[in-house]
Amino acid sequence: MNSEAEILLRTQTEKRRLLRWRIAAILFFLTALVVAVGKGHPVAVDLGGRPHIARVVIKGVIGNDVSRITTALKKAQNSPSVTGLLVVVDSPGGGVTGGERLHDAIEQFAAKKPVVVTMGDMGASAAYMLSVPAQHIVALPSTLTGSIGVILQRPDVSPLLGRVGIDVAAITSGAMKDQTDPTSHLTPEGKAMLQGLVNDLFDQFVGMVSKGRHLSEEKVRSLADGRAYTGRQAIGLGLIDELGDEDAARLWLRKQLKIGNAQYPVMPLLSETSRHWYDFPHRRAILEGVFGAGIMEKMDRQLAISSLDGAVAILQP
Repeated sequence: MNSEAEILLRTQTEKRRLLRWRIAAILFFLTALVVAVGKGHPVAVDLGGRPHIARVVIKGVIGNDVSRITTALKKAQNSPSVTGLLVVVDSPGGGVTGGERLHDAIEQFAAKKPVVVTMGDMGASAAYMLSVPAQHIVALPSTLTGSIGVILQRPDVSPLLGRVGIDVAAITSGAMKDQTDPTSHLTPEGKAMLQGLVNDLFDQFVGMVSKGRHLSEEKVRSLADGRAYTGRQAIGLGLIDELGDEDAARLWLRKQLKIGNAQYPVMPLLSETSRHWYDFPHRRAILEGVFGAGIMEKMDRQLAISSLDGAVAILQP
């Protein structure tokens, strides 16, 4: 009798455990689905009214489509009520194209009005690229910044296809046309061609840093082997200007504008709108309760990275 009860208890326990795993699997699938669909998009804030400083936050992996931010920056640049720009950066980098477009938009703004960048945990790779046009860069002593470099990953799955009996025949107009296709074998000539692309993008990156930070290209290249620097290291190398937080960045900007704190607001350039159930905090909390906050953060980051096409400038975890 006891053995039957024990068997029944074990059976019920296994069923409950299996049910929990099934629920977790479903939640995991839904999480991946909604993250892939995307979060709400930033929308421009009304810039009318009294003079103020515009504040824009660039956080997380930088995608290649940054048109909403660049459009808002252009509008702020031409707005008589916007007197300066505060850029809050907390990003490991991302797409080279996105970083370059943000760099150019901030450079155009800085040609007309003062810009200051303040960095949080990270301001590396493409995030550092977009920061260099600012007249002043502030970072915490522990901030990871720099990481000047470009990476282009091109997987080659052709050996695996051959093992399973699949032969992919590419009919191309030229020897290099299929060298970005992971189902085609990467030839030495194709690798050299892709290396040339990376080298040219890297040269552009070095040029941006040299111009923005008023450093010689030789000096920048000596620092640009892809490594990151702490804020404390970066200030001695000329990559940033000051150690401090956002308050220090605001103080610098107010001194440039010769204004005090009273009656002179700092207003957000963009506001975030929630369009998916995943964006709501209590629903995010449920997923973090099941998988853990660390797993969710890694999932967000990997999905964002995997959505990028082409070369990236990012500090890998």
